[in-house]
Amino acid sequence: MSNFVDFLFSMNCIQILLRNLSTSKILCSDDLFVHRDNSDNNPNTPFEFTEANLTRLKAIIQNYPEGAQRSALGAALDIVQRQIGWIPISAMHIVAEILSIPRMRVYEYATFHTMAKRRYRGKFNIKVCVTTPCMIRGSDEILQAVEVATKCIEGGLSDDGLFGVDTVQCQGACVHAPLLVIDDDYFEDVTVNDVYSIIQTLRNGCIPPPGPQSGRYGAEPACGLTTLLEPPPPPGYGLQKALLQETPKHPSPKTK
Repeated sequence: MSNFVDFLFSMNCIQILLRNLSTSKILCSDDLFVHRDNSDNNPNTPFEFTEANLTRLKAIIQNYPEGAQRSALGAALDIVQRQIGWIPISAMHIVAEILSIPRMRVYEYATFHTMAKRRYRGKFNIKVCVTTPCMIRGSDEILQAVEVATKCIEGGLSDDGLFGVDTVQCQGACVHAPLLVIDDDYFEDVTVNDVYSIIQTLRNGCIPPPGPQSGRYGAEPACGLTTLLEPPPPPGYGLQKALLQETPKHPSPKTK
């Protein structure tokens, strides 16, 4: 009987430990390393560089010596993404042909770098930072507000194709947490009200002003300046007079 009681006690302890265990979110998407042909993304998906973008790409390739065209791979895929909003596998094949490299080299780059969008993420790809500084400053509420304002859940695409919502890790602007990134623009110090205002501005066909939404400049403290509140003292401030060198007096030119 005592052994059975000990067993139940042990199982209860294990359950308590499991309930208190906190784990990171499991990423179930295979976007980063797997491609499967579908009706939207396959080798026959229509893609062709515009004349302007092809000219731009050729100019970039000329920056590298013969045989090193692969160095222009990142720029080439960025041009593709800026032209149509994402990078289908058919465009990867065209890039490989232009750069004279195996297709596998393009696959390697596109599947490694998360900035390469291998599926359409909307006209405006909204990325909410959820790393520790932003999380502490309320990124969960910001993400919820983004989903409500865009009518699009994380990882999805809005019905009108206007918005795609994603969560990302550190965007390098922790001092301005929380923040969200829309395409190339950073929106920092955002509040829930800021989120609704930014999304509505985009819906109206306008571009909201990026940067800190709180009005602070650069990385200055959120509470206001705490140093350099007055002009700095002049050179020699606080030195003993004996250490100050007198400026030599030059005789004035004699006047005739």
